[in-house]
Amino acid sequence: MYNLLIVDDEVETREALSSYFPWDEVGFDIIGQVSNGQEALQFIAGDERVDVVLTDIKMPVMSGIELAENLYKSKRNIKIVFLSGYRDFEYAQKALHYKVTNYVLKPAKYHVLMDVFIKVKEDIETENTVNEGPPKLEIDRLKGDESLIINKIKTYVNENYSEASLEEVAKQVHMNANYLSFFFKQKTGQNFSDYLLKVKMEMAVHLLQNVSYKTYEISEMIGYSNAKNFTRTFKGYYGKTPSEYRNGQVAP
Repeated sequence: MYNLLIVDDEVETREALSSYFPWDEVGFDIIGQVSNGQEALQFIAGDERVDVVLTDIKMPVMSGIELAENLYKSKRNIKIVFLSGYRDFEYAQKALHYKVTNYVLKPAKYHVLMDVFIKVKEDIETENTVNEGPPKLEIDRLKGDESLIINKIKTYVNENYSEASLEEVAKQVHMNANYLSFFFKQKTGQNFSDYLLKVKMEMAVHLLQNVSYKTYEISEMIGYSNAKNFTRTFKGYYGKTPSEYRNGQVAP
């Protein structure tokens, strides 16, 4: 979850935004609500967890534009989304200089908020993966023993190939899933998805040697709910179907 601060001088707008939109489904927690830019800066100064600010433009004391300017100059890595009336559109465009992520026209429509904040979340995740790397605790662990972590990842996949996924393995080694993918590729030269596929296909070949297993049973045993998908994947990997392999053609 990422933390969102709502800034608007209208109480009704703040309450409507916080109450009637499923922020948790998009990946955001509302960490606070304030009535102007100055209060927003004070809130942010006392709370390092703010990831995104959704702010009105025209407010007393300090406007949204001034808030964006202050955050830009402070070099805080906080995404800003403007709430704007139609007459403020040109004004909002000028704020692009301050790295404002997007704007939402009032009254805020459900599908617009959804689209904008899905994009904001994707931007944050991309930046965290590419630019910032893993959290500090992960860095310390990785420096401690990278090979141990790779071995743990591989061992988990080898023992749990039917249920293994990037997200599940990430939980097991206490890593961000996106960073695990990057880390595994960097250290092994192989994509995590390719390694998981390799383990599944090798196990399929092993199971095919037991003629008592039907193809659909093998597909379920290695984690495929659809036997046709398994057959298609097996042929793509080895150049022949499971039946062709079992029937004594050249071994893969």
